[in-house]
Amino acid sequence: MEVLARSQSAPHRQVTRAQALLMAADGMPNTQIATAVGVTVVTVRAWRDRFAVEGLAKLGEVRTGRGPKPSIPAEKVEAIVAATLNSKPRGSTHWSCRTMAEQFGVSASTVQRIWHALEIKPHRVDTFKVSGDPLFEEKLTDVVGLYLNPPENAIVLCMDEKSQVQALDRTQPSLPMTKGRAATMTHDYKRNGTTTLFAALDVLTGSVIGQCLPRHRHEEFLKFLKTIDREVPKGLAVHLILDNYATHKHPDVVRWLGRHKRFHLHFTPTSSSWLNLVERWFRELTDKALRRGSFNSVPHLIGCIEEYLAAHNDKPKPFIWTATAESILDKVARGRAALQQVASHWRDGPLGTPRAAHRLVASDGVGGFLRRLAHRGLATPGGPARTQPTAPPRWHERCRLQSRRLSRVPWNFGGGPMIIRLRSRSHRDRWVG
Repeated sequence: MEVLARSQSAPHRQVTRAQALLMAADGMPNTQIATAVGVTVVTVRAWRDRFAVEGLAKLGEVRTGRGPKPSIPAEKVEAIVAATLNSKPRGSTHWSCRTMAEQFGVSASTVQRIWHALEIKPHRVDTFKVSGDPLFEEKLTDVVGLYLNPPENAIVLCMDEKSQVQALDRTQPSLPMTKGRAATMTHDYKRNGTTTLFAALDVLTGSVIGQCLPRHRHEEFLKFLKTIDREVPKGLAVHLILDNYATHKHPDVVRWLGRHKRFHLHFTPTSSSWLNLVERWFRELTDKALRRGSFNSVPHLIGCIEEYLAAHNDKPKPFIWTATAESILDKVARGRAALQQVASHWRDGPLGTPRAAHRLVASDGVGGFLRRLAHRGLATPGGPARTQPTAPPRWHERCRLQSRRLSRVPWNFGGGPMIIRLRSRSHRDRWVG
């Protein structure tokens, strides 16, 4: 209570009440307390009565029905949130504060406060892909097991290629950083060739074995394997974590591995490069040595990469893997459930885009597609078919079906008009309403 009464950052309401209650605890009468904190005697008395009943648990909390009333109805807030999550403005991919404010007749700051309170960020998008590897769980458990419980008398290396590293030279010299102004560099550049960096990150120490080669074929991969064989002390088994690139499974590579029994390859699942720790080191290399660099030749680029590699190995710092296989599998399961929900939107929700209709027609056929509509109550067989010679409606009011067999089958669509274009083999379009 005393700490709260002296606080400079707590809400003023809580500080004032704490000061009043401390004065009351010292035996000061309500009139003097009211004068000291700038409220009425009735307010002081109410604070003391509430503190006697509720204690510190609800100190400073505004009771239901008290305080400032919201200026925007809850229904409008729900409508703004629903529109943000389930719709897009015409001609745009996402809502902004101003477009949403114009849509609902509120201020842009109001929309911003609603989004901030609910942590809705329509301006941001993250890359995401769930692996479709049938052996995803097995490969994931294998790799994560090497991170969390590495084998004895062995070294665990995360290996990958950073291919097509470009030697980019700026068209003008960069201006140095000065007080009040950042360093500058031209937006255009000249390409002077490329190189491929083969790198293997030691999971335990953080040191990196690296080698720049002109290409990334199986011949270059074999050269890098021989480099690793020379660098790693004899007597240690080598566990290589790498992706499913075809070069890594070439017959020549398989024969070389058969002659070098201490090498063991562990492949990450497809579309799961995030599982390879060397990708994290590649990001450090790009941010600190490549993105702002200017290279007038490929040897210059290779020299800068090797210089960064030597500086890193002088003071290596390992990347610590903390996620367990179980936690990753739980996230992947949630991701697959969300993707399944999106994929089943056509089966459970309203009609969407023509592209979705094309996918259903391709998988079920025209008849199956129409039966799917009938099952959902959106179409029923029967009724006269009428030809509409005018121009087709907008894309979201129709779906394109290519079939001659059903060109004379009449269908009635409920819930508003729907136009289906049926194309015959003679390429004459008929519009059936």
